[in-house]
Amino acid sequence: MAELRPPRLVLGSASPRRLELLAQIGITPHALRPADIDETPRPGEAARAYVRRMAVEKAQAITLDADEACLTGDTTVLVGRRILGKPADRAEAGEFMRLMSGRRHVVLTSMALRHGDRIAERLVETKVRMRSLDAQALEDYLDMGDWQGKAGAYAIQGAAAAFIPWIQGSFSAVVGLPLSETAAMLAAIGIHPRPEGARS
Repeated sequence: MAELRPPRLVLGSASPRRLELLAQIGITPHALRPADIDETPRPGEAARAYVRRMAVEKAQAITLDADEACLTGDTTVLVGRRILGKPADRAEAGEFMRLMSGRRHVVLTSMALRHGDRIAERLVETKVRMRSLDAQALEDYLDMGDWQGKAGAYAIQGAAAAFIPWIQGSFSAVVGLPLSETAAMLAAIGIHPRPEGARS
């Protein structure tokens, strides 16, 4: 009896960080197909429901061949009940950073894995504390531009690492993809790390 081949993995994201994280656990997608969806939160939508909906809607929006599976994700920052997405400009990035300064916030990362007519979904929460930022430190950070395209206006693996003395939970989830949970989801559909140079 012929051995069933695992599906080919499509990463439904343009994020180089998610691609690098998958490489860290030996997974190389055969294709990148970023999903183009409306990412506006619904009025009154809770943050956890929002990130779950985003990951699933991205997975549903991607066209797949019969032998493909797709992995999508969404990361957002939650301060109190306020969702901090990607800042529109420098002023909003500064507002986000001042809001997080000297307090804890929660990073929510949801992943969805679509294979056939099924979608598996997982939400991971990580608590992060940011030290108090003085005006000069904030201006210097904003000048670097590292806030651009980042949920909550920062990347924990970037310049903002200098502001974060403590986290509780998954570091890789804050970067954009919780690796332990992702590896388990992929393994459940037969996708495992491949040696360098192995045929797909």
